[in-house]
Amino acid sequence: METPLPKAPRKRQVTAIMILLLLWEAGGATLHYSVLEERESGSFVANLAKDLGLGSGELAARGARILSKGNRQHLQLEQQSGHLLLQEKLDREELCGDTDPCRLHFQVLLKNPLQFIQAELQLRDVNDHTPEFLEQEILLKIPESSHPGTAIPLKTAQDLDVGSNTVQNYTISTNPHFHLFLRSRSDGRRYPELVLDKTLDREEQSELRLTLTALDGGSPPRTGTCQVVVAVLDINDNAPEFAQLLYEVQVSENSPVGSLVITVSARDLDAGTHGELSYSFFQSSNQAIQVFELNAVTGELRLKRMLDFEEIRSYRMEIEASDGGGLSGKCTVAIEVVDINDNAPELTMSFLISDIPENTPDTVVAVFGISDPDSGDNGKMTCFIQDHLPFLLKLTVENYYTLVTEGALDRESQAQYNVTITVPDLGTPRLETQHNITLLVSDVNDNAPAFTQTAYTLTLRENNSPALHIGSVSATDSDAGANAQLTYSLLPPHDPRLPLAPLLGVWAHNGEVRTARLLSERDAARHRLLVLVRDHGEPALSASVTLHVLLVDGFSQPHLPLPEAAADPAPADPLTVHLVIALAAVSSLFLFSVLAFIAVRLCRRSRAAWVGGCSVPEGPFPGPPVDVSGTGTLSQSYQYEVCLTGGSGSNEFKFLKPIIPNLLPQGANEEIEENATFQNNFGFN
Repeated sequence: METPLPKAPRKRQVTAIMILLLLWEAGGATLHYSVLEERESGSFVANLAKDLGLGSGELAARGARILSKGNRQHLQLEQQSGHLLLQEKLDREELCGDTDPCRLHFQVLLKNPLQFIQAELQLRDVNDHTPEFLEQEILLKIPESSHPGTAIPLKTAQDLDVGSNTVQNYTISTNPHFHLFLRSRSDGRRYPELVLDKTLDREEQSELRLTLTALDGGSPPRTGTCQVVVAVLDINDNAPEFAQLLYEVQVSENSPVGSLVITVSARDLDAGTHGELSYSFFQSSNQAIQVFELNAVTGELRLKRMLDFEEIRSYRMEIEASDGGGLSGKCTVAIEVVDINDNAPELTMSFLISDIPENTPDTVVAVFGISDPDSGDNGKMTCFIQDHLPFLLKLTVENYYTLVTEGALDRESQAQYNVTITVPDLGTPRLETQHNITLLVSDVNDNAPAFTQTAYTLTLRENNSPALHIGSVSATDSDAGANAQLTYSLLPPHDPRLPLAPLLGVWAHNGEVRTARLLSERDAARHRLLVLVRDHGEPALSASVTLHVLLVDGFSQPHLPLPEAAADPAPADPLTVHLVIALAAVSSLFLFSVLAFIAVRLCRRSRAAWVGGCSVPEGPFPGPPVDVSGTGTLSQSYQYEVCLTGGSGSNEFKFLKPIIPNLLPQGANEEIEENATFQNNFGFN
């Protein structure tokens, strides 16, 4: 009889459906947080549990984690309190440069049930950088013939801060010849111009030194200064002019160092030193100066070091052409870095179950994210696993995948899977990343024991001692561990009208069938036993067979057909009728012979008494037909046939025994009691 399986698989199916619904709704809402840069590690950002509407300790119960792009974590989560804290001190300029606002995207992963929540942390700028001029001294060569109102652009100061914390104003030291005027660029930044108020006289003063001060919008403001040196020149009628006011060029990020980017060119109609030009950077950032170098004579712009599209995607700089008379012209160079596929995709494993219970459909095995810092097709990725595996990859939110079982796994078919997750990009040439995981299938007690043979034939000689090994029954279980450990036992028959069988026993661990005591003519002629084999799983599974035992004498037919297992006794079959008739005939003949023998003896005794009171018997005295001494040995031969089959109720185990008169010698009852005591001590029930 088999024990029914639990309803756990049905509950797991409901849980899997809930997980899929949560995954469908993931990414719908985004949590927004903001914090000032340069705050100490461990600073409080927000209470995530409160924002998600979760109670105290519920984040820990659901296995909450913070996921960031790549492997760098900026935030940490206290699961018990729900506090979201800074993992480290954050530098806005390092993370975002001049991008404003600076937003750091992250995800909140809740494992049980699985849920993704999009979130972002806006890093607000603090005024932690001072305006700086690239040069400590600005040289201006102004002809003495310049008219009042002439405006000369000045170089701006650099400030890594953004918004109101960057440079907001410029001032110039008090002097009688110039004042400062601020102009705005298209990007909103302001730059100063030095405006001539009074005509210069080289003979009166050939050089002026002014202090230019840059102020940012902090409170209090930070300042940076440089010296403006005005050299008064003789008349120079023509200023240099560039062939183009804007040069645009694209440069591949894998261009070697020393590659020519572009050549700028200007001309000056003046002659002599007033017409000799030199090129230099005018409005350029430190990043541009570190990457590019400019030939002052030829105007060639070359690479000074390798470009990296993932670091900086474009550069913009101003180049100045100055003649020998102090006049200058300016142009702008815009450089766009062209991306190449030089970064393989990255895979970050967030959640992995290495031991999967069998018979459980739609199990979430792993959660992972993929990323590629390249752009365009170079940054587009696909994700797949090898064919013919019972697993599926499902896209949950952007670039996050779950690996789930396609159906219920069977440990008996395959106990281990090696899964290779391949992530190629769409660039040319394509780059890919592979991640290998090994998944083990844990055993569930889903296989009942089964006997190794459909039929067993065992033989037993007569007059054997108790605990005699007759044979063995054997069963196997395809499960593993405790689910495959088997125990054999005897059960009482289902039909209470059939007698118990104490004349057999089955050993629990190896299935050996042994006698419990000697056979006796007092034992019933027919018995039925149930042999049960059970595994040690939770819940346990079992199988059983029926053993039928028949006792016949030595001259009866030794091979009888297996009786039906029906509980109600069926009408006697012809073989049983013939056997009864034969036994009755033999018994009658035997009784008649005994009576005849007694009659002859009595006649002879009567004759002897009549003659003279004594007589000598004639002929030999026959031996006893049956030896019923205290040893219990019977003269008739025992014949046994044991047959065991598995499965249905027709499986039988038959013993054939002679039927003899119930003649017990003195002390036979004591022998039966001793055999019963031996049976109990040996462990047979």
